[in-house]
Amino acid sequence: MKFRPLKSSYYLAGLVFLSFWLFSCSPESTFRIIDKPITWNQEREDLSIQYLKTRHGLDQKTASIDPKMVVVHWTAIDNIEVTFDVFNPPTIAGRADLTEASNLNVSSQFLIDRDGTIFRLLPDTTFARHTIGLNYLAIGVENIGSDEMPLTKKQLKANEELVRYLERKYEIDYVIGHHEYQNFQSTDLWKEADPDYRTVKTDPGDAFMNKLRKNLEDLNLKPVPKL
Repeated sequence: MKFRPLKSSYYLAGLVFLSFWLFSCSPESTFRIIDKPITWNQEREDLSIQYLKTRHGLDQKTASIDPKMVVVHWTAIDNIEVTFDVFNPPTIAGRADLTEASNLNVSSQFLIDRDGTIFRLLPDTTFARHTIGLNYLAIGVENIGSDEMPLTKKQLKANEELVRYLERKYEIDYVIGHHEYQNFQSTDLWKEADPDYRTVKTDPGDAFMNKLRKNLEDLNLKPVPKL
């Protein structure tokens, strides 16, 4: 006699397969952060502590921050690896507008690729030079993009998820675009020793920031001050 499986067995197996297929094909990606650390050595530590003192007027023994703000940037570089190579050295080269203030290289705590992949370059509360006057309290989020290469929907979603993750860990009051940083000059948060040290920024633009802040309305973040 040949064994014939019950129809219910086929039905159950089909449900299992369908569930697995739907899960594996789901457009909703799982939030994750990939650690891709840039060089942090004694030289970078010393330059960061010096920057905190000379530029922000803060005398600290460690190059750490108490995050109150997230600043969203774009890289003006079209890929992750070149961006990483730019941020990786402790000292900066070829930028006279920046080296006059400090030899400390620019960087950020996070970097987001075009497909929404989030990389952590530095620990959340480690100092990074990315926004004049606000580095001491701001977590920087760089995005692969530029004026010619607008940030993607996947990057928008990744920025939102990252901000929510950071807001759960720290008392984040503001989420701003790099182009909005000078609006804080008249506030108590602004700390820059040189009244003439400014750079003009356009990243990531009002359109992206308006979308991002709309998606984050439930967090009741503080509005960007008016100039």
